[in-house]
Amino acid sequence: MNPYVPHTLPLEDLNWKRFRRLIGPANAELARYDGILLAMINPSVLLSPLTTQEAVLSSRIEGTRATLQEVLEFECSKGRKLEDNQDIHEIINYRQAMGDAVQSLHERPICLNLLRDIHSKLMDSVRGQNRARGEFRRIQNFIGRPGATIENATYIPPDPSHVMDHLSNLEKYIHYDEDDKLVQLAVIHAQFEIIHPFLDGNGRVGRILIPLFLFEKKLVSSPMFYMSAYLENHRDEYYARLLAITKENDWEGWIEYFLQAIVEQAKINTEKARAILDLYEQKKEKIAKLTASKYSIQVVDALFDRPIFQTSDFIERSKIPARTAKRLLRILLDGQILYLLQEKSGSISATWMFRKLFAIAEGLSDQINE
Repeated sequence: MNPYVPHTLPLEDLNWKRFRRLIGPANAELARYDGILLAMINPSVLLSPLTTQEAVLSSRIEGTRATLQEVLEFECSKGRKLEDNQDIHEIINYRQAMGDAVQSLHERPICLNLLRDIHSKLMDSVRGQNRARGEFRRIQNFIGRPGATIENATYIPPDPSHVMDHLSNLEKYIHYDEDDKLVQLAVIHAQFEIIHPFLDGNGRVGRILIPLFLFEKKLVSSPMFYMSAYLENHRDEYYARLLAITKENDWEGWIEYFLQAIVEQAKINTEKARAILDLYEQKKEKIAKLTASKYSIQVVDALFDRPIFQTSDFIERSKIPARTAKRLLRILLDGQILYLLQEKSGSISATWMFRKLFAIAEGLSDQINE
């Protein structure tokens, strides 16, 4: 098998009729989701658990096994070191890389240097950090089953001497005026994975590109449209559709798959975002009545920012005086808004869970209405 030679973008001779039926619904569902984002005063806070869940699921596709609860519990625990848990470290790196990239978009468009910066943050102090972190590859890589050699590889990406040419073409296409932006995004994501420009971490960088592109093209008002849940649940088809491009030139099949993924994931994202917005309005009113405190809004915002936390963490983030904060937490416990995961033990603060918000982020529908 020889290294694959990617198509030059934009693609010619696409059979647009084949996926026209999905373009309208995909754009409509995405717009419906964005309507919920626009209704939120601070979506980055309210949807913070969904951002972390995206990092969990995208990293899981690559083999990590940490759960959302484990990540949130780790982050609120004082004294625990990231290097002691590689899976959690990779997930936190993913979220940080995504956040840094979003901030960067206010100063520059999506570009090759941005991709390198994302990769550098992703691979910081984790597995693969010594594999040309933040640099496009200069050696041949390949994809195959564990233990496979290049001779029996499933896929061999382009020759390293041509990687920059393919990336430059991809960068130009990102800013090309395609007939439909979601079809364009499908092509961009696939082409990036086909080029496989890094020695490690390509899947995660490619998935981070999705919300960045949607945000830059103003298809969403906040860069918070996440697809890893769908891709993780349909992982075999995800890989098969990408491979079919290189084996059978089946771009239309891939584009259909990707547009269907947007339709289905947008519906789920809309349900979750609406549930979080409704929960916020409910708890804002209930906590104000329950606590009769001038700090009630600070309490609500702290709960929605992080649904699992320690007392000390809550005090620090909410900026509520310690004695008052502890009293308010007990009121919320008695009012069945909070659940006590672990009592205070010595110098270790108690650990709390805002269970309804956590259930929404995890998609645990049986717990949302309990």
